[in-house]
Amino acid sequence: MKRRTLDVLFSAVGLGLAVLLLVLGMVMTSNANFAKTYVAEQLGEQKITFKTAETLTDAEKQSACLVKYAGQPLLTGKQAECYANDFIGLHLRATPDAKTYAELGDVQSGLRTQITAATAANSPTLPALQKQLADTTALRETQFKGETLRGLLLTSFGFSVFGVKGEQAATVAYLAAALLALLSIAGLIHAFKTPKDQTFAAPDKPNTRPETKPLVGV
Repeated sequence: MKRRTLDVLFSAVGLGLAVLLLVLGMVMTSNANFAKTYVAEQLGEQKITFKTAETLTDAEKQSACLVKYAGQPLLTGKQAECYANDFIGLHLRATPDAKTYAELGDVQSGLRTQITAATAANSPTLPALQKQLADTTALRETQFKGETLRGLLLTSFGFSVFGVKGEQAATVAYLAAALLALLSIAGLIHAFKTPKDQTFAAPDKPNTRPETKPLVGV
């Protein structure tokens, strides 16, 4: 095969891959921009604002991100993660016994069983059990709201991470496309500088020189 033909062939394949990577990078950039815009719009509709620095409690001040975002509107995935874990999560853990919504459901079931038994036995502990059940029910509703909002915010954070990863993938695709394009252009330049009749890995020509016989008797 002619060396020029081989250079042109490899250069064409390289340019094709460069175009493919360029298109892939543009798609990933579009997805990343959509993720950023979508997360910002959805979080903006919640109209959540971080507490100002002077209103943070001592426990809240231990969070670097709550101090960093103090007084700012919640609009990004990283802010959503901070608010979910360091603000909502902090207050959920500060509830009595730090029980979750699901765990409080078991407590409710146990109290209802005790109330049924106390009612049947006309026990004097009935009013106390009823109050405890009412307090547990109210606490469970609070936990439900907090855990639901926390889950939604963390979902937004997760969605934003896909946007960041898409942006990184797009950058890699652009760099690879640029490198392939440069190599392909260099290959084309080399192809047109190569003589047309030069072949690639041509076999060595056999030795056609006549064999000389040694002179006898000299």
